[in-house]
Amino acid sequence: MILNSISLRNYRNHKSVDLFFEKGLNFIVGDNAQGKTNIVEAIHFLSLGRSFRTNEDFNLINDQSDTAYVIANITFGDLKKKISVSLSPSGKKVLYNNKVVKKLSELNDIINVIIFEPPTTMLFKTSPKTRRDFLDINLSKIDENYLKSLFSYEKILKERNNLLKNEDVNLDQLEIITDMLINAAEKIVVSRTNYIYEINKVFPKVVSTINKTKENVSINYFPFVKADEDYKINAKTAFSKALESDLKKKVTSIGPHREDFKISLNNKDVAKYGSQGENRLLALSLTLCPYFLIKEKDKKPIIVLDDVMSELDDENKERLISFLTNFEQVFITSTSLQSKGVNTYEIKNNKILRRIS
Repeated sequence: MILNSISLRNYRNHKSVDLFFEKGLNFIVGDNAQGKTNIVEAIHFLSLGRSFRTNEDFNLINDQSDTAYVIANITFGDLKKKISVSLSPSGKKVLYNNKVVKKLSELNDIINVIIFEPPTTMLFKTSPKTRRDFLDINLSKIDENYLKSLFSYEKILKERNNLLKNEDVNLDQLEIITDMLINAAEKIVVSRTNYIYEINKVFPKVVSTINKTKENVSINYFPFVKADEDYKINAKTAFSKALESDLKKKVTSIGPHREDFKISLNNKDVAKYGSQGENRLLALSLTLCPYFLIKEKDKKPIIVLDDVMSELDDENKERLISFLTNFEQVFITSTSLQSKGVNTYEIKNNKILRRIS
């Protein structure tokens, strides 16, 4: 898929901007606080219906306006798509080819955008929830059934937690809900296990290509119960052991909502023993891996890299840019031009100049 154009109206600091993009590399260059990240934020917003920088949509609307708009034209093979988003204090409205998108999850089938931003560098050092979100977002983009399983699990989990909050918990009812939770959890664990298996096939190759060294890297996934033929038996045993604690703390303490994964670099946990540079390299590499799991060229995701170059030396910058030329379409923000012969947008004094450098 290729993003051909995007129009922003009263979005952040961009009152009226119309940009036309090319396949391959697209650099968005300018000093800090000029609005580079605002542009790629809008691009990514189209894929999830929410910002990667704020949970409040009203923060996206220019201070001098009540409504903001993002309008994009995309080609998907021979198909043309138009996505329009309007943001106002009363909420947001998304149109796909002039038809209302009722569920934001439907955007997964329309446009897929992979994002790397500075906080991603801390992916392995931050909370397990951040890593679960990484898995859930990437899995939901390629497997609609996974998203449904996740919604189903979360609904049952909420029901179980509400039951645990009762002063006198009905244990028979709790057992029934727990069995339902175990069944819903199995689909999630199986999907995560298979996805991590596929990621581990490409992860070392991406790392070695960017870093030009052969490192022993892998993702280690820690499901609450392994997805094997004894899953249900082992899951019931695990919940039985956790029952006393759950009743005492009035919350479900085990399950996919508490799972985690870690990155092993040369047989060591990179979060504990890796340098900042190693964590950055592996986080970037892992972010790019889902691109290679999608086989159909027309369905390849758009890549957005926000401020990815700032802490790389010249050699690593050149190697990364060379690697990124293999992708269908990439957007990179930077304070300075990093390569020649690429599509470049220079932002200065609220004006955007397009040029081929």
